[in-house]
Amino acid sequence: MTQPISYDVVVLGAGPVGENVADRARAGGLSAAVVESELVGGECSYWACMPSKALLRPVIARADARRVPGVRQAVQGPLDSAAVLAHRDEFASHWKDDGQVDWVRSIGADLYRGQGRLAGPRRVTVTGPDGTVTELTARHAVAVCTGSRAALPSLPGLADVAPWTSREATSADHVPGRLLVVGGGVVASEMATAWQALGSQVTVLERGSRLLGRMEPFAGELVAEALREAGAEVRTGVNVTAVARKDGTVTATIDEGTTLEGDEILFATGRAPRTDDIGLETVGLRPGSWLTTDDTLRVEGSDWLYAVGDVNHRALLTHQGKYQARIAGAAITARAQGVPLLETDRWGAHSATADHAAVPQVVFTDPEAASAGLTLAEAEEAGHRVRAVDFDLGGVAGAGLYADGYTGRARMVVDLDREVLLGVTFVGPGVGELIHSATVAVAGEVPVDRLWHAVPAYPTVSEVWLRLLEAYRG
Repeated sequence: MTQPISYDVVVLGAGPVGENVADRARAGGLSAAVVESELVGGECSYWACMPSKALLRPVIARADARRVPGVRQAVQGPLDSAAVLAHRDEFASHWKDDGQVDWVRSIGADLYRGQGRLAGPRRVTVTGPDGTVTELTARHAVAVCTGSRAALPSLPGLADVAPWTSREATSADHVPGRLLVVGGGVVASEMATAWQALGSQVTVLERGSRLLGRMEPFAGELVAEALREAGAEVRTGVNVTAVARKDGTVTATIDEGTTLEGDEILFATGRAPRTDDIGLETVGLRPGSWLTTDDTLRVEGSDWLYAVGDVNHRALLTHQGKYQARIAGAAITARAQGVPLLETDRWGAHSATADHAAVPQVVFTDPEAASAGLTLAEAEEAGHRVRAVDFDLGGVAGAGLYADGYTGRARMVVDLDREVLLGVTFVGPGVGELIHSATVAVAGEVPVDRLWHAVPAYPTVSEVWLRLLEAYRG
């Protein structure tokens, strides 16, 4: 082992979150080291956001085109699956990270490839691919940004089946004839949409009562209805109890003993933190656990350890992780500079308040489902006195122009005591581009009376804002 190398900040994990922590630290004048055991750029770049959306974009574009007279006739026939997969490969940079490595170096951070592990307070060891061990020390902070991985259930036969997880589902080089999808969340819904459109016969098996269980109920209902119309089978309220593979065919057994067959089976049943092999035990924390933080993203009970992104289980979304990284970077820099009082009040510069109140999310299914802030159920559970206002998106002039037979729904959840929005949900074609306006309204706590003066352009789908406000005002 060489002599320890000292930095102001050591970052474990070079995904978008770790990259942004390092960037903010460097912008604040601190030195930074970044440690990565796989590809620089992380899950989002190679196995999640980018490849999945590259798979889905042709699917959604074709669906939108088929809803427009004069274009519908020009887009008959199947998708060119080979071209779609090649397009996906481009967006995943062919699973090479040269460009991301260059970016890390361009901000002045040092990159260490290998398995990074805590080795006590402010100490990190990096075991390189050749077995060489390098010790790093952090004068101010170590940031754990190692993300999450797919969580597989304990099922008889699973180890022998070679199941797909989100990684295989976004990087597969062929279209399976039959795909079983276990789960009903975002990954399950998006991948069912993509592979059904690419030519698979998809069967979705969800143990809950609906898809997208963390969103407003109508979101999952509309997505399930569209999947069925596309030819997929969607079963809710079922549990997979065993799986097996024989002669290339996967068999899944569900509750009542019924068996279903597929060529591949995707388990999209949750996430687990990638903290099992990073030395947490050396600082009194449990390996494999989620790390609990305050709103500056500092691990509770520590004055030097930060957990940013998926590992803190606050909001498992790339954009929220990057937001947290900006907050953490600012907090680390301020503390390193001896700022006596950080801005940790509500919406302060060093407080990740949006994790609690204004998280936006888009599910890139057909139709899209997008939300910001709280659902009605979450707002009521939190003790707010609220009213939900719903509107049929198909009744908006811009929606009718966007697509023949436009089907969708909008809801805003109003805090009746403060007359501000706590949450907004849109479901329908193209609604992902509406959600930032909702995020601004929720995060900015814009009074309903003020929103009345934010006039939506006509004829756009955004006119739904006016319709929602009219319905609220009566």
